[in-house]
Amino acid sequence: MAYEFSLPRHTFIGDNALEDSGKVIKTFGKKALIVSGKIVTKVGTVGVLTDLLIKWGICFEIFNEITGEPTDEMIKKGVQVYKNAECDFCIAIGGGSPLDSGKAIAAMTKLEGEISDYMGKEIKGDFPPLVLIPTTAGTGSEATKFTVITDLKKNIKMLLKGDALLPDLAVIDSKFSITAPKSVTAATGMDALTHAVEAYTSKKANPLTDIFAISAIKRIFKYLPIAYKNGEDERARSEMSLAAYEAGVCINNSSVTIVHGMSRPIGAIFHVAHGISNAMLIKECLSYVLDGSYERFGAIGREINQLDDKISDKEAAESFLDRLTELCNICEIPTLKEYGIKKEDFNKVVDKMAQDAMDSGSPSNTIKSVTKQDLLNIYFKLWD
Repeated sequence: MAYEFSLPRHTFIGDNALEDSGKVIKTFGKKALIVSGKIVTKVGTVGVLTDLLIKWGICFEIFNEITGEPTDEMIKKGVQVYKNAECDFCIAIGGGSPLDSGKAIAAMTKLEGEISDYMGKEIKGDFPPLVLIPTTAGTGSEATKFTVITDLKKNIKMLLKGDALLPDLAVIDSKFSITAPKSVTAATGMDALTHAVEAYTSKKANPLTDIFAISAIKRIFKYLPIAYKNGEDERARSEMSLAAYEAGVCINNSSVTIVHGMSRPIGAIFHVAHGISNAMLIKECLSYVLDGSYERFGAIGREINQLDDKISDKEAAESFLDRLTELCNICEIPTLKEYGIKKEDFNKVVDKMAQDAMDSGSPSNTIKSVTKQDLLNIYFKLWD
């Protein structure tokens, strides 16, 4: 059996990655639309980019109205700004929301109709060159062909995909993540861990994604607690940036599974940050599907706990769950109740959430086959 493996066309990673990437960015066009958010602009990160663009002789227009997780209305507005300013390529800088928005805006400058028309379809087209610069370590959007956009009319998070959404250039420099607050460090770090674990235990896993996944998992268990406790630890930030990219490469090629499928509806309806909703769910979801492959989950446990072969796969898998619980506690991941969600409100929409999760297709990638009823069981267990 042959495996397909895709990556961004170019990647610069490490110290001075943005400065060094100029030789590639200069080939993309004369005027860039910079997609970002107000916080990234306020802390000066966008200014670092614009100073370099001026130095390189590239004009730009700033669209920094990505507030919270991206919606179809934000994308529509960004496309209009791109066209009105007569831009010829796109640079997105920030967390997962600006990066996902950059993909969607670039695509919709060429596609007809509404972005919601493309849910469930393979997005294809000859889109403007796209540069993605993450300022957090977790979403992995800089390495994937996916974008998640909220459809405000239907109140669902749309998972949109297509190889044409892969960036032409990914620029990863951990210095941009130094200013991320603890809450963002936890959310994005847990998101990256979820990507790597799901990719490793996906039905679509392959030998190449296994290498990236195990590497990312080991880095995150070691360095996320350090980055969470001390955001100025440069080594921890660097290792987390690399892990996030590795995990992004994983899901780009073997996809996500049950955790992401179930977390998107919680995020869409209760406005929970994506990484936090993943972290709220990860232990219950993985506990539920653990017996689908003790061997795969056990392999993770062996790697992070350095276990010998005398331990059974089941015991090794359970040791992974123990470490996962520990990590969630260190990162102070809230329960649904602690977050402020009311059980009666949750129960009113739980059937819709389970159906939306199944419709997304992600749960079907899980190594253990699951039904809508299984998802309902897990949702209810979150309140135990």
